Amino acid sequence: MTQHPSIVVVGSVNLDLVATVSRLPIAGETVSGAKLARYPGGKGANQALAARRLGADVYLCACTGDDAAADEALALLRADGVDLSRCIVDHDSATGVALIAVAASGENQIVVAPGANRKFSPERLGLPVADALICQLEVPVETIAAAASQFSGFFCLNLAPAAEVPAEILRRADLIVMNESEAAYVGDAINGCENMIAITYGAKGAVLKLKGETIAKAAPPPAKAIDTTGAGDTFTAALTVGLLEGMSPGAALEFACAAGALATTRPGAQPALPWRRELV
Repeated sequence: MTQHPSIVVVGSVNLDLVATVSRLPIAGETVSGAKLARYPGGKGANQALAARRLGADVYLCACTGDDAAADEALALLRADGVDLSRCIVDHDSATGVALIAVAASGENQIVVAPGANRKFSPERLGLPVADALICQLEVPVETIAAAASQFSGFFCLNLAPAAEVPAEILRRADLIVMNESEAAYVGDAINGCENMIAITYGAKGAVLKLKGETIAKAAPPPAKAIDTTGAGDTFTAALTVGLLEGMSPGAALEFACAAGALATTRPGAQPALPWRRELV
């Protein structure tokens, strides 16, 4: 059991431009009357901030542009005490931007212009010593592979957004997290993995498997969803924190579902991320 686990997150930093609208458009349709807001985002940054707010000491390894958007995107991480000393600047790229449409139901559509995230190459990676590593798939897979091979502790891989991942990275991960659609995309590639696999099903909850056998199931508490943008990132961070703290698989899964549900009740990704005291 680790009272205050240390986690290094290797991943993306984006500035989210969020348009809240009555309903999501279908292909070729324009839906007007939206309200626009700007929030810090990126799956790496979201998971780093979520882990920090849930009680971990957190380092973020990422790449931003040399622009005002970077300051805006890193503002909440800096304010809440995430260590940004391993974040680097690419002077030839813009900071990543995500264009997000959020419907009244809380469902969303996201288009990402990765910018500097694509320039986060393996040679720019500088990992600190920590209890756990969390990675996602919004930076080059070569950088994820390098982080996985260099790191010797607990490794959580969030297979989001869905993409091809080398088998050796899947085998290295102690915990793989994915939602229902990502699990369908991965398909048989996940078969034979000896690690823990968590699959989320939105408001229906989540399951945790080990060596193909279900070891825990959990459902989130009732929540009025306003914006689901950061829910998966919160779930990933919370499950990792819970397991590092020595919670049983069932308790850690319940903790992650509760945290993810709470993240949907407020607008924006990072502003909505819950604090540990809200989950007690």
